[in-house]
Amino acid sequence: MVVQTQPHRFADRRQHGTGNRRPWRLAVTVALAAVVVATAAACAPPGAPPPPPPPTGGSQTFPTLPPGSALPSDQDCRSRVRAAAENRATNATANHTVGHATAAEADNPFTARVTGNMTGTTDEIIQWIACKWGIAEDVVRAQVAKESWWHQDTLGDFTTDASACAPKHPIGVDGRPGQCPESVGLMQDRTQYMRQWIDDALASSAYNMDIAYAIWRNCFEGNETWLNTVERGRQYGAGDAWGCIGRWFSGRWYTQPANDYIAGVQDYLNRRIWTTSDFANG
Repeated sequence: MVVQTQPHRFADRRQHGTGNRRPWRLAVTVALAAVVVATAAACAPPGAPPPPPPPTGGSQTFPTLPPGSALPSDQDCRSRVRAAAENRATNATANHTVGHATAAEADNPFTARVTGNMTGTTDEIIQWIACKWGIAEDVVRAQVAKESWWHQDTLGDFTTDASACAPKHPIGVDGRPGQCPESVGLMQDRTQYMRQWIDDALASSAYNMDIAYAIWRNCFEGNETWLNTVERGRQYGAGDAWGCIGRWFSGRWYTQPANDYIAGVQDYLNRRIWTTSDFANG
């Protein structure tokens, strides 16, 4: 990827196109729901349709899986997602648009797992991504908040280079004369480095995050040894989840821009920013 030779993106030039939920269901809630359903069924009049079952899904949050782990399938992760309310109504269309099967890249075999094959609320799709790529779900929530405040219509990295414009966003149409956005969506996928995936990343919330965290997992597995051939703050190696988050932003390993970005995501994580009233209102 071209990202090997220059930074991936900078976060201070993005805007929303138009512009608290915590996972809630614990195992005890599931058990209680089952009792309620059973009682309702027993008391229903003869011939009445059975009451709907309680929501499906797991009761555990998704942790970071170490390098070399077997990663769950799309279907397995869909079955483990916990119900979550929507707090970004403008994501509705993109949240119900799936992506396409993706070919493996020579330098990233994980792209062959990318499908964007998930629909639901924004938080449900975040959970699916966390499960699928083996990254702690609250880290994903925090990073997506840092990138886009959970708005799929976020545009960023404005440029005067017409060849780098995101699809459907040519020079001048987004309120900045002589400029166009390079980066789009929940994870601010950047056109010039992700051109083969950018149409799906623009259309589908799930695909936008799916391709981004395929890149994170490839880094986390230790496959991006080119990071030791460019400017860096320390030696790159496998198993450094935060280093790979910084690499997403800066295209470098623990340089100052990467460090600043990591600190920003960690701040959102520590504050659980997605549970705050400011976030809910945003």
